[in-house]
Amino acid sequence: MILESFLDAKPLYYDEIDYTRMPRVYEKIKQHFKDVKIVHIIGTNGKGTTGRFLASALHANGYKTGHFTSPHILVFNERIWLDGNNISHENLQKSHEKLLTLLSFEDASSLSYFEYTTFLAMIAFDGCDYIVLEAGLGGEHDATAVFDKILTLVTPIDMDHEAFLGNTITKIATTKLSAIQNNAILGFQKNEDVYHVAQKLALKNTLTIYHVEDFIQELDTLKIQNISGQLFLPPYLRDNLSLAISALKFLDIQYAEHNFKNSKLFGRLSKISENVLIDVGHNALAASSIFTALIGKKYILIYNSYKDKNYKKILQILKPIIEHVEIIAIDEKRIVSRELLEAVLDELDIKYIPFEILDTQKKYLVFGSFSVVEKFMKQYS
Repeated sequence: MILESFLDAKPLYYDEIDYTRMPRVYEKIKQHFKDVKIVHIIGTNGKGTTGRFLASALHANGYKTGHFTSPHILVFNERIWLDGNNISHENLQKSHEKLLTLLSFEDASSLSYFEYTTFLAMIAFDGCDYIVLEAGLGGEHDATAVFDKILTLVTPIDMDHEAFLGNTITKIATTKLSAIQNNAILGFQKNEDVYHVAQKLALKNTLTIYHVEDFIQELDTLKIQNISGQLFLPPYLRDNLSLAISALKFLDIQYAEHNFKNSKLFGRLSKISENVLIDVGHNALAASSIFTALIGKKYILIYNSYKDKNYKKILQILKPIIEHVEIIAIDEKRIVSRELLEAVLDELDIKYIPFEILDTQKKYLVFGSFSVVEKFMKQYS
């Protein structure tokens, strides 16, 4: 069966998730994933960029490396990166066919979109020295959590996906950090509760949890500054780079500045033309990071939002850098209704119009979700 058709039959999103399904299926086929060095990445924001920084440096140092990230912007292949490139259609189909030989028909059919594609990536990464495995929305119950890991990296944890993870930072951090099996490195956290939860779990589960500051020394700081200048990284991406470098030092792998020259992940405050920036962020933490990076400038915000996001808070954060909002139409049931979004914009006294065409004399920021960036890129191109 063609992979695209197979995945199209699976819903992308669920109102409820069966947390027992992935572990059950994994137990049946886990013998195919032995002796694999996996670095697991959990957190709210920054998982993709942290993973790509790490994977790129590992590949540059001569290790066969795979990086699984999600979701994708334009093509599914973006989710499975192998030795410097997105997986080919041919390799993807071969991996799909191999996976189907390992799974029963019932298990292959029952696995969710994300669960199946997690197994698919692991099949594609067969023979890799290192696999960088990015969690989806969760932690201990995430599909990626079933595999044995040598290290877990924790990017900033904040409010998001409350319906699945909990409605406080403590609950969300507990769910996410419970994915740690042995060793972990905490990236810079703005919420002190994350550190408190990590300390409790470390004592309870006999974990070794480091902080990024434990690894970054004066020479590393200088290298990070140089790399950031070469790649034009905003502050939040510099933090993600620091976390990736901490992982390299934990693994006792030497690195050089040029190891990161091809490590920027598209869609993270990416400049696609002289007047257009795009970012796939979709929550308040992402909005705060963007505001910090762009403070003092004004942009037309091309925007829309999923209805389960705190779009009012997001727009409040971005308001000082917004000239006006242009609402991009997206035909998805997860998207907030136009009436509700316009009501919030009215309440915040932010002017808005429908998005139709770009003015080359104006500066634009495209933000709100992967769906927003995907729709804009297809319309833009």
